[in-house]
Amino acid sequence: MLKKIVIIGPESTGKSNLCAALAQHYHTGWCPEYARSYLIENGKEYNYEDLLVIAKGQLALEDEHSSRLQRAGTSPLFIDTDMYVMKVWCEFVFNKCHTFILDAIASRRYDLYLLCNTDLPWVQDELREYPDPETRDELFRIYRALLIDQATPWVEIRGSGTGRLQAAVTAVNQLLNS
Repeated sequence: MLKKIVIIGPESTGKSNLCAALAQHYHTGWCPEYARSYLIENGKEYNYEDLLVIAKGQLALEDEHSSRLQRAGTSPLFIDTDMYVMKVWCEFVFNKCHTFILDAIASRRYDLYLLCNTDLPWVQDELREYPDPETRDELFRIYRALLIDQATPWVEIRGSGTGRLQAAVTAVNQLLNS
């Protein structure tokens, strides 16, 4: 059975790099963050309705990667971003959240969350919005509170380089060996 592991956290916390490294380590696949390609293609200015389009695109991309791995008999799937990220993004920027996103949170099932801490240095790119440490820490606390209040196991990932990857591998191994 396909195990799904979601990597979440604020911007510039190494989520995409961690997904790629974990997929390589376990010889499996990972689902990238749809928002990046959407914003590169459509421009970095977005509105509340764009976040619904991005959420639907993220779920479609996740389903595509899930189906591919299930057909190949490969597991786990590492997922860069889920609907919790979309919820935080909607509420943080627009003070409201689409019902579609909330319904997806209630209906989707995952096996493990890896919450990336803000202990990595900020790396600027054209899509990132919140470089100040106070906002990054506030967003981290929001993600942490969401994970505390739900049933799926989760582990906070800290450190850099191979230490960060090893912390994630340890958490994934515990899931896979349970």
